[in-house]
Amino acid sequence: MGTLLIRPPGHRRDVALRPAATAMVWIGEGHPHEMIAVPGVALGDRDALVAVEMSTICGSDVHTVQGRRSAPTPLVLGHESVGRVIALGDAGALAVDGTPLRIGDRVVWSVTVSCGTCDRCLAGLTQKCRSLGKYGHDRIGAHGDLTGAFGSHVQLREGTAIARVPETLPASVLAPAACATATAWAAVARARRSLDGATVRIHGAGLVGLSAAAIAAEQGALVEVRDPNPQRQALAAAFGATTLDRDPEVVIEASGHAVAEAIDGVAVGGVVVLVGSVFPAEPVPLDAESIVRRLITIAGVHNYTGAELAETVAFLSGRGRAYPFADAVGEIRPLGELDEALAVASAPGAPLRIGLVPG
Repeated sequence: MGTLLIRPPGHRRDVALRPAATAMVWIGEGHPHEMIAVPGVALGDRDALVAVEMSTICGSDVHTVQGRRSAPTPLVLGHESVGRVIALGDAGALAVDGTPLRIGDRVVWSVTVSCGTCDRCLAGLTQKCRSLGKYGHDRIGAHGDLTGAFGSHVQLREGTAIARVPETLPASVLAPAACATATAWAAVARARRSLDGATVRIHGAGLVGLSAAAIAAEQGALVEVRDPNPQRQALAAAFGATTLDRDPEVVIEASGHAVAEAIDGVAVGGVVVLVGSVFPAEPVPLDAESIVRRLITIAGVHNYTGAELAETVAFLSGRGRAYPFADAVGEIRPLGELDEALAVASAPGAPLRIGLVPG
């Protein structure tokens, strides 16, 4: 196990960690992860240091190690996590609801770090900030070493949306909240219409698609989920899915593999929300005349806002308890077995999520 400590420039407060924090560093395709020791961090004025309770492996983590998406190295992957605040910068940090965070708060946090002042942030597109940072996607160095969820701790920088979460909710529900569930919430919201009595079709029974099904069902929609994998398809009923007897008014494409089918199948005047196309794929032919004549709206969703993260936590804490979100984590492994866990996550028949716990 190596040792690495980088102090970013500017006003910082050194916080020693005893025992040292650990992080799993990925150095590139074909190489195993290396566990490093981080004996301390340099907290910015409004940073927070979180001890990880559980992290989960997202599909994008698998795509990265398989070479299907580019990423700077060395890198600490992982962006789905729940943990507890153990240190704060000199000026403190705020939760997304505007209240001060306190030592001991159990929290989840956004995958993105935003400046809050650029034109995109001011327009509400914080997830596309001009100076965007992303946990589990940024090379270690300028912002320290604890920059991804696949470690014992994560250093949360100013500009991160941080949401308190209930002590009573399982970590297996909360860890994916800041990626899969919040992205699903944003996708449903992107339809921009009342779903009470509406028909919704979702392509893809991964965790984003199943979460979107439960969210839409709780908003009064009749929901259908389609997935070529019979095991995944069978999960849909537990998340509120049924069958439709007419064309859907809203279609959410959450797989990245059924874009043309999603557009072709939506009703006249309907909305298609594309959320699954987050990896390179063949271009999809576009029948512009059909879209025009059918009055179709096509929208894209990538990540989410801080407000949508807070709404996601409220859903999981309330009516979302009726759905088996905890069952999505089908296996839990120690952090040191990350490479083995990634192999399982990429295999046929893998559970929706694999959990990782420090230890």
